[in-house]
Amino acid sequence: MIHVFKALFEHAPVESEESRERKLRLAAAALMIETARADFSESSVEITTLSELLPTVLQLEAFEVEALVSAAQEQVEDATSLYEFTQVINEGWSLERKIQLISAMWTVAYADGDVDKYEEHLIRNVADLIYVPHSNYIHCKLAAQG
Repeated sequence: MIHVFKALFEHAPVESEESRERKLRLAAAALMIETARADFSESSVEITTLSELLPTVLQLEAFEVEALVSAAQEQVEDATSLYEFTQVINEGWSLERKIQLISAMWTVAYADGDVDKYEEHLIRNVADLIYVPHSNYIHCKLAAQG
């Protein structure tokens, strides 16, 4: 019983930078996959676009992309809400990186030539949850359209 109380006051072990970065990348990739799936049809052009964006958005090597997409798809299948992904993003990324993520999500949404209302709703929710100002959200949307 004493061990339980003692554990409450002990500090959690410090997470390594590598582990933290992996969680951030996984969360960002999962949000992009959620965007591709939001319209209830995961088109190959959206997944291809997502795979092309990941090296730039997440500073990945090309060989890391396939493994990350696979792991992120598993995470999305097990997810109960967006919060588990957005919380990680909020804790680890600057506003600039968050805006870059929203921009990438818009690019994925527009990849098939049609933005569904569910895709737009998802991106709006994510932007709100990661505290991206509305003006930046709109700027990202307009940039992806063009």
